[in-house]
Amino acid sequence: MEQKIIVIGGGAAGMMAAGIAAQKGLEVHLLERNDKLGKKIFITGKGRCNFTNSGDIDSLIENIMRNPYFLYSALYTFSNNDLIDFFHGLGVRSKIERGNRVFPQSDKSSDIIKALSNFINSVNVNIHLNQRVKEILVHNKKIKGVILENGEKINASKVILATGGLSYPKTGSTGDGFYMAKKLGHNIIKPSPSLVPMVVDQDWIRELQGLSLRNVEVNLIKKDKIVKTAFGEMVFTHYGVSGPIILSLSACMEQPYSNYFLSLNLKPALTEQQLDLRMQKDFEKYSKKQYKNSLQDILPRKMIPILIRRSEIDGEKFVNQITKEERKKLVKLMQNFTLPIKTLRPIDEAIVTSGGIDTKEINSSTMESKLIEGLYFAGEIIDVDALTGGYNLQIAFSTGYLAGLNS
Repeated sequence: MEQKIIVIGGGAAGMMAAGIAAQKGLEVHLLERNDKLGKKIFITGKGRCNFTNSGDIDSLIENIMRNPYFLYSALYTFSNNDLIDFFHGLGVRSKIERGNRVFPQSDKSSDIIKALSNFINSVNVNIHLNQRVKEILVHNKKIKGVILENGEKINASKVILATGGLSYPKTGSTGDGFYMAKKLGHNIIKPSPSLVPMVVDQDWIRELQGLSLRNVEVNLIKKDKIVKTAFGEMVFTHYGVSGPIILSLSACMEQPYSNYFLSLNLKPALTEQQLDLRMQKDFEKYSKKQYKNSLQDILPRKMIPILIRRSEIDGEKFVNQITKEERKKLVKLMQNFTLPIKTLRPIDEAIVTSGGIDTKEINSSTMESKLIEGLYFAGEIIDVDALTGGYNLQIAFSTGYLAGLNS
């Protein structure tokens, strides 16, 4: 049998795996179903490509939501610093922004794709575009090759499966890898959306569409217990809420999503007492105005009608008629504005897929299947995912490196 390595999937994990394997002098064939490599890389970080995070390994592990300790070997073998140096060696200078996020200096994801393409070409990876794999061939629990969608058979001794998850299906992530791995006996942890907007179970949510809030604190709560707290920016949509802190909080949720609600603190810089004093000053300033016309100094215009309704204070009431108890109720509402969650948006709108190949069936030191000799996994297809901030691409590159190194 021909001693070939086939890498299925030309994203971050697949390109890294192919390049590292070929660097050892092996014959490597990279099969990509699209007409170009790195389609998902191109859209990451809003086209700027937040390709890693400069925090230490412990902080990386802390930001991985599913099976973080499975990734110890991968992250220590090919760390974030190794990745930064890797791209520097390929001519891509980087910069560090808020939250230790690392971007190319050019702010162009295309520079990352070009660098990876140059790398795999320099080590003579055989690239096959517009080639979709239909089946992985196995005999006596050993890899024998693949069959393409057009019926062509390619013999190989090893296969690295790096087809991604189910998020952003337009980039080619449609679950092909899950189907192929399941057919070979692997357990697939049910894929679900992660880093995805939330649908809010309130009719009035449409009234807030387009409203962006900065410097707010949001608690994700389940059964009266705070699951996670996030501080930063969010935005209201016609169906619910989105934005950086909402996406991060979604990674902490599991079905049924309706068991959760959000508590927004619109004024986290103030204590309840300080906010009450602020309200007293505003009420004194607008004492001869109606309540509905007295909140413009402290709340965004779109939120005022909603806060008035939820405070259960008559909007027509004059400010000098509002009682101390009513004012304190309004203060509490501003610091505990609750939003019941109905569900998360669909997986094809998620940044990453949660779920995938069961990590118990993968050797964490090599990324090789424990069931099939010569089968390796890399990237989002594995049941690991992380918060925003460059962690998910680091996982893709580290697992891809380890799979390529050991194949």
